[in-house]
Amino acid sequence: MPAADAVDPQRERLLQIATWLVAATLAYNVIEGIVAIWFGVAADSDALVAFGLDSGIECFAAGVMLWRLRSRHDDERREVFARKAIGASFLVLAAYVVAQSCWTLVAKEAPSTSLVGIVLGSLSLLIMPGLSWAKLRLAARLESKALRAEALETLACSYLTVTLLIGLGANSLLGSWWADPAAAMLMVPWLVREGLEGVRGSDGCASKC
Repeated sequence: MPAADAVDPQRERLLQIATWLVAATLAYNVIEGIVAIWFGVAADSDALVAFGLDSGIECFAAGVMLWRLRSRHDDERREVFARKAIGASFLVLAAYVVAQSCWTLVAKEAPSTSLVGIVLGSLSLLIMPGLSWAKLRLAARLESKALRAEALETLACSYLTVTLLIGLGANSLLGSWWADPAAAMLMVPWLVREGLEGVRGSDGCASKC
C-alpha cells in the first residue's frame, strides 16, 4: 500500500471497510468449511469434504490479509509477505484441484448429490462474488497487490463452487460424472499464473501498481 498520511480519514475508512470485508470472508469460510467437512464425513461425500478443504485454503489467505491490514501505515515488508503468502496459497489450491480432479477422473467417482452441498454452494454464489468484487475495488483504490490477490482467490473459490453445482447437475440429469473435475481443471493455468505472479512479483512495486 502506498505511503500516505496515517490520519487521512478517507484512507482510514477504506482500510476499515477492507478489514470488515476480509473478516467477513474469513468468518464465512470457517463456518462453511466446518459444516462441509462435518456433513461430508457423515455422508461419506468426498465432494463435500473437498469443498470444506477448499474453504480452508481461503481461510488462510483471508487470515494473512487480516494480519496485513492490522498495520494502518505503509508497511512494505508486511505487504510483500502477505502478497507472497497468498500467492503460495494459489499454488496450493492449483495442486489441490489437480490432485482432486485426477483422482475423480481415474476413479470415475460421481459426485454425491447432497442437499447440504447444494445449499452451501448456492449460499457461496450469493455471497462470495460480491465480496470479491468489493475487495477488488478497494485493492485498486488502496493500491494493494496483497488485497487484490486475496480478492481473486475469493473469486477462484466462487468458480470452484460453480463447478461443484455443475457437476451435481450434470451427473443427476445426464450421468456426466466427469463434468465437475473437467471444469475445475480449466482454471488451473490461471491459478498457477496468479500464484507465480504473487510469489515472484517485484518487491519494488509490492505495495503499489
